[in-house]
Amino acid sequence: MTRVGFIGLGSQGGPMARRIVDEGYPLTIWARRAASAEPFADTAAKVARTPAELGEASDVVGICVVADADVEDVLLRPDGVLAGMAPGGLVAIHSTIHPDTCRRLAEAAGERGVAVIDAPVSGGGGAAAARGLLVMAGGAAEDVERARPVLETFANPLLHLGPLGSGQLAKLLNNFVFTAQVGLALDTFAFADRLGIDRAAAAAVLAGGSGGSRAAAILAASGFDTTGLRGAAALLEKDVRITLEVADAQSAAAPRALADLARGTLTTLTNPPPAVG
Repeated sequence: MTRVGFIGLGSQGGPMARRIVDEGYPLTIWARRAASAEPFADTAAKVARTPAELGEASDVVGICVVADADVEDVLLRPDGVLAGMAPGGLVAIHSTIHPDTCRRLAEAAGERGVAVIDAPVSGGGGAAAARGLLVMAGGAAEDVERARPVLETFANPLLHLGPLGSGQLAKLLNNFVFTAQVGLALDTFAFADRLGIDRAAAAAVLAGGSGGSRAAAILAASGFDTTGLRGAAALLEKDVRITLEVADAQSAAAPRALADLARGTLTTLTNPPPAVG
């Protein structure tokens, strides 16, 4: 079978890697912290000492770390994945990063005979564990098809959206709109309060009505606790920033209303509520 490597075993990547090994693929993992690999002790997964050792043991490598610099590090460092991976290998970048970073890394990988696709994801660890993760892929059709059997251990649907970078563009658009919708949902529930409508009742109406959104549903499911969203604020800020950078570079004006809502959301999430009493 295809030998698979995976780096990035957090709340999103961990369940993805677990699906891969549970489907019987020979899996090699690497993590900066040994504790991140401990949940795989009951599996057949092997733990590499370096990303290069992981690359040497893999035909396909998935990368699900946080930011552009993290992806570059695990791929390009002296003991990085590309230092060990043989020509003919394939790297799938699941992290949400700048499309230009994907293209730059693909050039570096191509010099070593390694192909790159971008395959960012949406849905969370629960969706990955249930084999229901949305995967947005960009890259050459033959490379996406080569990775498809591995990706479909956790993906449903897996969408091939075009050339390299297309998956990142789609994911950035998704996160940009979601960030705007969070602000809209917060304002909506505050408005419901002022109207004298119980928030839970308002959420039930939105869930079954045309005015609902994924953001409103997430807020309602949390009991209107924004702690989780506040914890994700740095990631949302990164994605909004990259979206606007890409829009500027392509002279594709971002919708002003969405941009204002997204910025307002980030301001709200990064400023804790005042202490009571």
